[in-house]
Amino acid sequence: MPDTLVSLPDFSGIVADLGDAVIETVVAHGEVTLVTTRERLIEALTYLRNQARFEMLVDETCVDYFPQEPRFAIVYQLNSLSRTMRLRVKVFLSEHDKTIPSACAVYLSANWLEREIYDLFGVTFEGHPDLRRILMPAGYEGHPLLKEVPVTVEEVAFSFNRRRIDADKPYARE
Repeated sequence: MPDTLVSLPDFSGIVADLGDAVIETVVAHGEVTLVTTRERLIEALTYLRNQARFEMLVDETCVDYFPQEPRFAIVYQLNSLSRTMRLRVKVFLSEHDKTIPSACAVYLSANWLEREIYDLFGVTFEGHPDLRRILMPAGYEGHPLLKEVPVTVEEVAFSFNRRRIDADKPYARE
């Protein structure tokens, strides 16, 4: 069976329209990523939603590149339902300045996604309507998905090891 090549949509018009808001275009594994700055992020997302017809923010996440600098990347996964296209937008942030404008005004679906990033990575979204923890308890200190947070493992209790695990706990059952 011959290999089939899937042709990438032409993003050159979008990149040209965005001008210097796009500092880098990366094509890897059949996917296009536009890299922008935090200062031009909202302008780029607004253009992509309104003019380029990327109507849907499917996901927004954070990547921790510790110990590299810039340490964090905020990644926006966009879909154009009307054009059947996907696009990724990426913004890099320093470990020393983890603030970025909120995309909630452009895409409503950014609300809870940004709360999750704030909760787990400590990135602050300026202009977010309700930036507070969403997964961790209110009194939890720190951000558990930062790479310098040690990974801890709690042994799962089964019938064969229940007594040994419970013996180490002050509230052990008999």
